[in-house]
Amino acid sequence: MEILLLVIAVIAIILYFLYVALIKRRNTAREALSSIDVQLRKRHDLVPNVVTLAQKFMTHERELLEGITQARNLAQSSYSRDDPAAVAEHLGAEAKLQSGLMHLFAVAENYPELRSAETIQNAQQTVNEVEGHIAAARRFYNSAVTDLNNAVEIWPSSVIAGMVGVKQMPFFEIEDEAVREPVNVADYMK
Repeated sequence: MEILLLVIAVIAIILYFLYVALIKRRNTAREALSSIDVQLRKRHDLVPNVVTLAQKFMTHERELLEGITQARNLAQSSYSRDDPAAVAEHLGAEAKLQSGLMHLFAVAENYPELRSAETIQNAQQTVNEVEGHIAAARRFYNSAVTDLNNAVEIWPSSVIAGMVGVKQMPFFEIEDEAVREPVNVADYMK
């Protein structure tokens, strides 16, 4: 009887430690997502200023500027951190915003008076710094998500994850086209 109680106690302790490790991984992924949100907030705050500056010089690039503004508004909408689909949608909106900003600065290269303006240069440098911080936060988040997703998928913690409702989270990825396809400024010079 004592051996049976000892075995049950050992199993209970192991299950408890698996549960604790799983919750720690989930919370680390949430923390990493919060770090991304802080950096994205900086980007969101910069976008109106950059668009306003660019509008002074690029009046016929209205479609590009409106697209960036729409992407910013979509990216700023609230989402549930416990819903993997909502997190994926939020991260996709952020990727669109990043792609739009890259296109904006590529187009700005064709406007010598805009490119030489100290204000736009400072804005571009600030956006580049924020993008670097976002990239670092994205790497931290993706690492935390990898740990969480492994725990959710691998037995025996997968059993505990199913019992307590811990789900896999999506990675923060940039769309392949946005990264691999060079920006053709001529497309924006209509």
